[in-house]
Amino acid sequence: MTVRVQAAAAQLLYALPRPLRRALAGRPVRRDGQELALDAHLLLRLQQLSGDGLTNGSVAESRAALDASRHLVSGPAIQPVDTREVPIPAEHGELPATLYTPRDPGPGLLVFYHGGGWVVGSRASHDNTARFLAKHAQVRVLSVEYRLAPEHPFPAAQEDALTAFDFAHAKAGDLGADPDRIAVGGDSAGGNLAAVTALVTTRRGGPAPAFQLLLYPAVDATVRRRSRDLFADGFFLTDEEMTWFVDHYAPEGVDRSDPTLSPLLADDLTGLPPAYLATAGFDPLRDEGEAYATKLRQAGVPVSLSRQSDLIHGYANFLGVGRRFTEATAEAAGALRMGVA
Repeated sequence: MTVRVQAAAAQLLYALPRPLRRALAGRPVRRDGQELALDAHLLLRLQQLSGDGLTNGSVAESRAALDASRHLVSGPAIQPVDTREVPIPAEHGELPATLYTPRDPGPGLLVFYHGGGWVVGSRASHDNTARFLAKHAQVRVLSVEYRLAPEHPFPAAQEDALTAFDFAHAKAGDLGADPDRIAVGGDSAGGNLAAVTALVTTRRGGPAPAFQLLLYPAVDATVRRRSRDLFADGFFLTDEEMTWFVDHYAPEGVDRSDPTLSPLLADDLTGLPPAYLATAGFDPLRDEGEAYATKLRQAGVPVSLSRQSDLIHGYANFLGVGRRFTEATAEAAGALRMGVA
């Protein structure tokens, strides 16, 4: 079955009356006082039937599978959003990046880092997420193609994330943005890179972001929290996949307590930019993200913590199916819009 046919089948499935969708998904899933959204439950059923996961064999096979599967759930390209390529100079050559510009943008700009466990994912896999944020937050979005592990393990991705922010700040005028209204953001591993960039730039005393958009971020590679066991399997991101990702990014010999890998372990979070931090209720990363929000608040950082209690990891990439994923991502876009207004 071609990807186009599979995507059409998924659209038809989500268009069915709710009782039929519920019958196909199965009985409601309740765990930890939460009930899984029907849209998420149906997506997990489709994933179960396809047999696909975030990691499928080798690194190359996993990357190819993610690139193919995005067409099933991300939906058609969101318009009107203009794009242009923006190469970012770096010590190792150039970082490819795409600038997304909505109609009538405000002065803000988001430097966006895609998710994918630092191993898979790309600007292409997160194209519609970037488009959605640009359009609904009315900001420009600079989506960065940072280096991936295992070819480029820690700290390569973190260094590229910092390079991209510094470039955006230095070239804000060329990008059509106000240098004082630049946010950093990302989902999952990209949320990690955004949080680390905010931490490093604040601590060095130079230009720092005005806002952090952290969607279900990975912030501590050293501690196994309760949510990782509660949602270890069957909810899109699995415990086994989390281990696979971090072992590629931070292999043996890397100090996983380093705050530029695990920002939750930083001694001092004072002075960091305001943050919108979203977690998903059925996500093994939920508890570490919420612990980070708590620690930011204790350091006096303004934080809006939003647990999407009925959703799963990765929801900002599922904009082409159902409504619930779009609702949650729209909340993030609203926070971004206010954060760089």
